[in-house]
Amino acid sequence: MKNPYLPLLATVQNVKTETYDTTTFTLLLDDEEERREFSHRPGQFMEVSVFGTGEAPFCISSSSHGRDTLDITVRKIGRVTSALHSLGEGDKVGIRGPLGNWFPFEEVEGKHMLFVVGGLGLAPLRPQIQDAYRERDRFASIKVLYGARTPQDLVYGDELEEWQQADGMECLLTVDAATDGWTGNVGVVGTLLEKVALDVPETIAFVCGPPIMIRFVVRDLVGLGFGEDAIVTSLERHMRCGIGKCNHCMIGDKYVCLDGPVFTYRQMKAMMEFEE
Repeated sequence: MKNPYLPLLATVQNVKTETYDTTTFTLLLDDEEERREFSHRPGQFMEVSVFGTGEAPFCISSSSHGRDTLDITVRKIGRVTSALHSLGEGDKVGIRGPLGNWFPFEEVEGKHMLFVVGGLGLAPLRPQIQDAYRERDRFASIKVLYGARTPQDLVYGDELEEWQQADGMECLLTVDAATDGWTGNVGVVGTLLEKVALDVPETIAFVCGPPIMIRFVVRDLVGLGFGEDAIVTSLERHMRCGIGKCNHCMIGDKYVCLDGPVFTYRQMKAMMEFEE
C-alpha cells in the first residue's frame, strides 16, 4: 500500500441526511489501483480536504468488507464541515489515509461484545458493529446500547432497525428527552446497562460518544467489574492535523493521531484523560 500521508482524489458518490445537522458522505477513490490498495480497519480515520477551504480528520464510518467506497459521517459545526455539507454527488475531495490504529476484532473472538454509544459516537464504531454483525457466529454475543439527545438525533436509522430485529444481536435505544411518538427508553445511555445481562469477565466494552458520556459510562463499567483493558474507546475528537505536528491532540506524552485514536481505559488513565 502506498504512503497513507500522500493525498488521493475521491468523488462524492452519495449524500445521505442523517439528522438536521449530520450527513453521511459516500466517497469513491478516482484511481482504480489506489481503490484496490486502500484497506482500512474499524476505528481508523482519514484527513479529508475540501478544496479552497481546508482539511479535517474524520473517522471512516463504514466497513471495508464487500465494498470499494468509504463513508464519513459529518456534523456541521465549523468551516470545513460546513463546506462538506455544501457538496453534492459528483463533487471532488482529497483524502489522506487510512491513519491511526483500530479496534480489536480477532483478539476478542469468542467473547461478548458490548457497545455503549452516544450520539455521533456511533460513527467510529459503526464499522466494528457491521463487521461483528456480519461474522456474529465468531462472538458469544453482540449488544449495542445507543443513546442520543432526542429521537431525531439518532443516526443510521435503517441499520438500527435492522440490528434491533437481528437474530444473535441485541440493540437497545434511549433518548435524553422524548418527543411525540417515542415509546422507547428515556434516560442517559448508561441506564441501559441495567436492562441487559452481562458476563463481565468474558465481555469487551467499546465506548464512544461525548466526553462527559464516556466518563460516566466508564465509571459505570468499572463499577460493574470491568477491567481496565476490557474497556476500549476512541479519542478522535482531539485530532486536527493527523501527523503529530500541530500538538492539538497531545494528551500527556501521547499524540492521539499517531498513538491512537483507539485506547484502552488503562492507557487513558496513564494519559490523564480520566481521573481515578
